[in-house]
Amino acid sequence: MFYDEHIDAQGCIRSHYQPVQEWFDRLTPAHLSALEQQRNESFRRQGITFTVYGNSEGTERTWPMDLYPQIIDATEWATIERGLCQRVTALNHFLDDIYSGTQAIIADGIIPQRLITSCTGFEREAMNVSVPLGARCVVAGIDLVRGADGGYQVLEDNLRNPSGISYVIENRAAMTKLMPAAFANLAVRSVNHYGRSLLRALRSIAPPACGDDPTIVVLTPGVFNSAYFEHAFLARSMGVELVEGRDLVVDNHVVAMRTTRGLERVDVIYRRIDDAFLDPVVFNPHSTLGVPGLMAAARAGTVTLANSVGNGVGDDKAVYAYVPNMIRYYLNEQPIIPNATTYLLWEHDQRTEVLNRLDELVIKPVAESGGYGIVIGPKASDAELHTARQNILKDPRNWIAQEVVNLSRLPAWDGDEFAPRHIDLRPFVLCGEQTEVIPGGLTRVAMRPGSLIVNSSQGGGSKDTWVLGTNQPNQPATAPEASPATTPAASPATAPEASPATPANSPSGPANRLS
Repeated sequence: MFYDEHIDAQGCIRSHYQPVQEWFDRLTPAHLSALEQQRNESFRRQGITFTVYGNSEGTERTWPMDLYPQIIDATEWATIERGLCQRVTALNHFLDDIYSGTQAIIADGIIPQRLITSCTGFEREAMNVSVPLGARCVVAGIDLVRGADGGYQVLEDNLRNPSGISYVIENRAAMTKLMPAAFANLAVRSVNHYGRSLLRALRSIAPPACGDDPTIVVLTPGVFNSAYFEHAFLARSMGVELVEGRDLVVDNHVVAMRTTRGLERVDVIYRRIDDAFLDPVVFNPHSTLGVPGLMAAARAGTVTLANSVGNGVGDDKAVYAYVPNMIRYYLNEQPIIPNATTYLLWEHDQRTEVLNRLDELVIKPVAESGGYGIVIGPKASDAELHTARQNILKDPRNWIAQEVVNLSRLPAWDGDEFAPRHIDLRPFVLCGEQTEVIPGGLTRVAMRPGSLIVNSSQGGGSKDTWVLGTNQPNQPATAPEASPATTPAASPATAPEASPATPANSPSGPANRLS
């Protein structure tokens, strides 16, 4: 079974989708195709692209966006917002406890020490490097899915360098330009303030000695990085410099930026470079992307890195299984949004159960992202299942298993008609003096029929995400300047899929360089 975002159990369009559905019902296929062409041309002109590595057809692609939005009503969003604030707050407590605190969560037996120290994202170089306000994760991207009961579950935490917010904002800009009338009868909350909110969060974690006007930069690996468009976008939206490692220098534990006026001190670095390449003195000595001496400056407290080094320990999918326990431990609260049911394969009993049910479960490597390495048991071949089994037996710590969650579905345009496709949602959370959830997020859609893989690198697309305000205007839907269609644009509800989703539960066992 799966949850249909668009159609209820009685086969009727859900009330918060009805106004926009009325608008789409008036569009002809020719008009939709014209809108798609305008969208693609606009994205191409603006350089709104993403990169797929290792593809023979070329790496640079126009960002894929489907025109039918995901809509979340105000009441439901309020619960999501509270749940995300709770979760990211607990994760920040955990990261600060592990790196700058007493590791109380280990001492009290909530999480095993060997799990932490075996994480590929655990960085000993980050030990005792303090962060203002304990905000080790300033920007978090939390991946949500709906189970068959319609309730949201957290599928994954992204605490290192979560990407996608620029596409959230550009998707909205494209929709308001292409289809302004579709918004006319809905009070959709804005996402355009993200740059200001991120700047405020970064200012709040600046070293105290820098005063009220800290210098902030965005550190990028350069134009060949898959998310370079986003790096430039964020620097521009905050009004700060976009720099590469060669633009920065560390002298006497102080970071400075080369400018046409000489060296200028830098106080906060929003870095989009992975830990391993950040400082060749303490990490990869062959890296030319980072800044020699940067970690020494961070340890001296003269510069703040966001997100902090070592956050990968919180990204680890085995550690993810313990986040509900972190919430109980640090906040003395019950999780508002549960995890998907997860099995830790280094635990003998859980591993035995998983090996007996490989064809029913999803197998994931703990340290990968972007949908790589995932084996979806019900859709896997015998050879794929055999390889998964051998991988688990060889290195059980490197794998987890989860019950299949048949992602909720929403109409998407396939070039001829609207057809149901699976989706997930990545909202973005900012932490500093206050915690803020940007209203909406990146809705990712599996454009291939029947696919559960929504990542753009794996053929997925995106949708604009509309969070409705509490007060909705009461007016009829406004038609676009197009001839009305005689048939509805959206497909009716289809029969549920055979593979059921299992409700979630807790894991068993505990310079001047402008962009």
